[in-house]
Amino acid sequence: MIQREKYLRQLVSNRDNGFPKVITGVRRCGKSFLLKEIYKNYLLEQGVPESNILLFELDDDRNIKYRDPLYLGEHIRECCRGKERRYVFIDEIQMVYAIVNPNLTEGKHVLARNGDSQTITFVDVILGLSRERNIDLYVTGSNSKMLSSDIVTEFRDKAVNIHLAPLSFEEYFDYKGGSSSEALYEYMQFGGMPLAVLKESSEKKEYLKNLFQTTYFRDILERNKLKKSGSLDELCNIVSASIGELLNAEKIANTFNSVKHEKINRQTIEKYLGFFMDAFLIREARRYDLKGRNEIGALRKYYFTDAGLRNARLDFAFPDEGQIFENIIYNELLYHGYSVSVGSFDSIEKNAAGKSVRKTNEVDFFARKGIRQYYIQVSLDIANPKTKARELRPYFMLDDQVKKIIVINRPVKESLDENGFTIIGVEDFLLRFIKL
Repeated sequence: MIQREKYLRQLVSNRDNGFPKVITGVRRCGKSFLLKEIYKNYLLEQGVPESNILLFELDDDRNIKYRDPLYLGEHIRECCRGKERRYVFIDEIQMVYAIVNPNLTEGKHVLARNGDSQTITFVDVILGLSRERNIDLYVTGSNSKMLSSDIVTEFRDKAVNIHLAPLSFEEYFDYKGGSSSEALYEYMQFGGMPLAVLKESSEKKEYLKNLFQTTYFRDILERNKLKKSGSLDELCNIVSASIGELLNAEKIANTFNSVKHEKINRQTIEKYLGFFMDAFLIREARRYDLKGRNEIGALRKYYFTDAGLRNARLDFAFPDEGQIFENIIYNELLYHGYSVSVGSFDSIEKNAAGKSVRKTNEVDFFARKGIRQYYIQVSLDIANPKTKARELRPYFMLDDQVKKIIVINRPVKESLDENGFTIIGVEDFLLRFIKL
C-alpha cells in the first residue's frame, strides 16, 4: 500500500477540531483511498469502532437519491443519531446538485438554475452536518468549483481544505526504491497517478490514455453540457505541447487556427482552459515582475498536475524532455508548500545598431515559502558554455539577495559556481533541497 504520509498527518492534526475536512484533487489521484483505507486504518488503530466510521459514496448509483442536499443531510443525521462519536466520509460531494429552497416551492425539491439566489447546495449540507456535536466530517471532491471565490467565502474559517496531488517524486521513490536516477526517468514518463504506479510498465501507457478519454473528458463534457469534444481535444494537445511557454488565449487561438484551419475565439479558449483547471488537470503559473514586485500581464504558463497525464495526451512522444523536467519541478515546489510564479523583468539594452531597446527577461520560477525565496532556472545541462551563459544571464541583472539556483538533469550534489550561484542536480533538489 502506498502511504500518503503528508496528507495523513494533515488529517490527523485536524481530527475532531469541529470543522469539516474538505479534500480536493484530480480524479483518480487517491482521495477516496486516503480516506477509506489509510485514514480509516489509522482510526481503527486508535481504537475507533468500525461501526462508528460511516462512508457515503455519491458516485454509486445506489445513492442517487442522496445527491439532493436535503435528503443527504437528513440521511446522515439519521445514521448518526445517538451520542457516540461518528466519523463521516462523504465521497465525491460535487455530485450533490443545488435545489431551490423548498419553502419557496410549496415543499417541492426543484433543481436550481443559473441565477437562482435562494438555493440549497452541498455547502449548506457540509456546514450543517459539521455543527452536529457527534460528527467529525470528511468530504472529497474532484471539481475546483468547490474552491470558487463564493464557496471559499462561505467556508471561510469554517472548513479545512486539503488539496491532494498525484504522488510526488519523493513519494514515488519511497515506494519504488532502487536507483533514484532510474526512478526519476520512469517518473518523467509515467508520472505519479497511484493506479498507474501500481501497474506493470506495459500497462501504464494504455491506462493513462484511457483515463483521459473515459474519465476526465467525459466528466468535462457532461459537467459543462458540451456536445462535441473535438475542439477540447485539440486545445488539450496544444497546451500539452506548450508546457513552459508563455501563453494567453489569443496566442493559443492562433495556434489552434494554424493547426486545425478553423477559427476559435478567445472567449472559447478561456472557457475551455477553465474547464481543464476546474478538473484539476492543469494549473497556471502567473508572471511576477521581479523588480516591480507585482503580478503582471495576461501571459501565463500552464503545467499538468501530473507528467504522465501530459505525456498521455501526446501519445508518449517526447519532443522536448525539458518541458517534462520543468513541469515536474513546478509540481514538486507546490507539493512542498511553495508559492510559485514565473519570474520576469524588463531591461534596456543596445541592439546591433546601437539603439536602446526594451528587452523582457525571464526566470523559470520565483518560489517563496515563509522567509525563503529562490530564483530557479531549469536546464537539462549547462556543460555547453553558451547554454550556461543563457541560463545565468538574468541572474547577473538581478541585484538582490534572493538565492539564485540552476537545477540540472544530472545526478550532482549542490555546489556553488564562481559567481556564487547554486548548481544542483535534480535528484538532490527534489529529494533534499526543497524539503529544508
